[in-house]
Amino acid sequence: MPSASASLLGLAVFTSTALANINFTWVQPSCRAEAEYTGCLAGQICRETTCEPIFTPSFDRVASVEKRTVTTDGTCGAAHSGTVCGNRPDGSCRSTYGRCGSSSAHCGTGCQSGNCISALSTRASTTPKISTKSKTSTRAITNDGTCGLQNNGAVCGDWPQGSCCSSYGYCGNSTAHCGAGCQSGPCVDVGAPSPGSGSTSTATSPATTTTGTEPSSSLTTDGSCGANYGGTVCGDWPQGSCCSMYGFCGNTTGHCGDGCQSGPCLNGATTPAPGPKPAPVNANPGTLKVVGDSGVPAMHAGLLPNGRVLFLDKVENYTQLKLSNGQYAYSSEYNPADNTVVPLAYKTNAFCAGGMFLADGRFVSLGGNAPLDWVDPTVGDGFDGIRYLERSSTDAKFNGQDWSEPGNKLSSARWYPSAQIMPDSTVFVASGSLNGLDPNNASNNNPTYEILDSKGVSSGKAIAMDILVKNQPYYMYPFMHLLPNGKLFVSVSKSSEIFDVASGSTVTTLADLPGQYRTYPNTGTSVLMPLSSTNGWTADVIICGGGAYQDITAPTDASCGRMKPLDAKPTWEMDAMPEGRCMVEGVNLPDGTILFVNGANQGAQGFGEATKPTLETLIYDPAAALGARWTTGATSTIARLYHSVALLLLDGTVMIAGSNPVEQPILKPSAQNPYVTEFRVEIYTPPYLANNAVRPSGITLSTPKVATGAASTFTISFTAPAGAKNVKVALYHGGFVTHSVHMGQRMLYLDNSGFKAGATAQTVTVKAPPNKNVAPPGPYVVYVVVDGVPGVGQFVQVS
Repeated sequence: MPSASASLLGLAVFTSTALANINFTWVQPSCRAEAEYTGCLAGQICRETTCEPIFTPSFDRVASVEKRTVTTDGTCGAAHSGTVCGNRPDGSCRSTYGRCGSSSAHCGTGCQSGNCISALSTRASTTPKISTKSKTSTRAITNDGTCGLQNNGAVCGDWPQGSCCSSYGYCGNSTAHCGAGCQSGPCVDVGAPSPGSGSTSTATSPATTTTGTEPSSSLTTDGSCGANYGGTVCGDWPQGSCCSMYGFCGNTTGHCGDGCQSGPCLNGATTPAPGPKPAPVNANPGTLKVVGDSGVPAMHAGLLPNGRVLFLDKVENYTQLKLSNGQYAYSSEYNPADNTVVPLAYKTNAFCAGGMFLADGRFVSLGGNAPLDWVDPTVGDGFDGIRYLERSSTDAKFNGQDWSEPGNKLSSARWYPSAQIMPDSTVFVASGSLNGLDPNNASNNNPTYEILDSKGVSSGKAIAMDILVKNQPYYMYPFMHLLPNGKLFVSVSKSSEIFDVASGSTVTTLADLPGQYRTYPNTGTSVLMPLSSTNGWTADVIICGGGAYQDITAPTDASCGRMKPLDAKPTWEMDAMPEGRCMVEGVNLPDGTILFVNGANQGAQGFGEATKPTLETLIYDPAAALGARWTTGATSTIARLYHSVALLLLDGTVMIAGSNPVEQPILKPSAQNPYVTEFRVEIYTPPYLANNAVRPSGITLSTPKVATGAASTFTISFTAPAGAKNVKVALYHGGFVTHSVHMGQRMLYLDNSGFKAGATAQTVTVKAPPNKNVAPPGPYVVYVVVDGVPGVGQFVQVS
């Protein structure tokens, strides 16, 4: 059995934690790096024991003499048109990954321009031990700190910041440069390399130009390519001719943009995304209050038809609740009415599952991870598990009942899948990992989809999905929204499409979203904005946040892209949050605004992979003009990082819970683990409930069942506050919430008639959703919203 860290990943491909356990010793090279400055003439570099010519550097390494164009958005370096940082407020140092900043990650090892901190005096203690199989090359020496297949095959030589060329194509001497994926230089052997890793071939590397494949390079046979796969190139590979920095062939900006190793690379020509934009404080910022404990870490969540909240977690060696068999509980049912919680049992490990509500109202959890026998021998393998939970808005007998697992299985293992209920009551399940191991190795991945019937039973067939195949390793937990034409909007990495489930084919390939990666492990969030007849039931999607790579040093993305995917010529309208955020959650609110909460300003998803928690709430008004949509709300004191959730409750408040960025629960922070397991539950009270706002009350629906169709109606009686001017009826489905992905979330505004302005006693007739494309079957909440203030929601079953 692999170790927990190996099998559960968490999941950096090559984590800093793992590297910290390797003992490195500096071995003095044959030539001092200082010789570039002291022993050689201008335009020369020390090679072995002699000075040899080099190309004149394209920028000086001393901040005072930088001559290149100054960045406008905080990106810099070779991958960004050679820009430098100048006197940016966030810092003047260009980091290894081409981002401006002032931290040690920017100005220390790997710093490529600006006010760099010299590493020369400390190299003896910070540089990895040189392998006896030092990877030598006669290829061109770098002149700007970029190297490898991404940069015309250049090697680092005695580049001052280090001689190792990292998998990302930058020179340095850290373990991230000389360890896994190291392309050339004094690479460190860290176990069995991928085929072709660190090739010592003296052949010219594929040129990153628009001319395509170098004829002397071997063509891929399986879609893998680049430095870690024998230097292969993509040629006319069906998914695309660009080799991404991660070694996959494709034709998206994720392949042809930053880090592209070969093929028709864009060489920094991608459309830039806007950087952070300040937002004013909302006139009524709302409040945050801790109200209770979740009982178990809140990895997954959902608002159940009984008004309670389901929390679902992985197998842990500690939670706050125990089952009757003496084992810890890994699932709980939380009652917002009195903030009590009860334990629930399951049979298979639900670690990083997906899920959805079935048409009959049952909550279903799909996929998971391996058993942890040494922690709990009573819980089995969950990779292909299907778990069902039944609750009722009218019958309390189901409250507190455990998960049901009758033995139904998915067609294949799925760890990190997404799901969406379809108009015909089937469930579309896509993506996942077969084993929870390195997604850079395609053999670990499951870029397929399958269909569950209306009862949640799999068809048993896994079908390859092109957008997932070509966007590896950023193919897991895709964003998916059901569109009003019955097709799916699917987005993963930087790419989006409209997919026809019935035919299993792509209908429209949409423009790539500018900016960084948007899905796991740099997940932002995606929200389908409210649908209504007044906008023709037009789908309007927003994607916000994301990040650059999976490491605690990764910069995050502040930009948001908004698109109407069914427009004749859909394009991304770009906007930005006040700060970059990964793991941010977007929650539709009954008044039509969207709440964004949780996340981090630096790092990525994974155990111990994020820092700088983003504590303020953000309120987005889709109806406002571009540039005036964002305001800031209340600020929390609780970091909500990896494995956090947020969801709308019946009373119109938002529950926020979770944050468990450690492999097994840790209760007290330390220098090694500053962010630990969080059980506290917070309630955010939005602006519309500020200042003792008076709600509509006494809400009574004529039926708990709503049938879709143009002729279908129902009535709502309620008491309106005195002087009420207008009413909206919102129909909301909260879906399955996990890892910043809100599967199935949708808000609709239903046409109504009969409202009498100024009257307190009201009865309105409400038109049902026009069809199942607009409102697929399942449990929904009806909110009566009077002058922007919602009453307490009522569950209905839509069919």
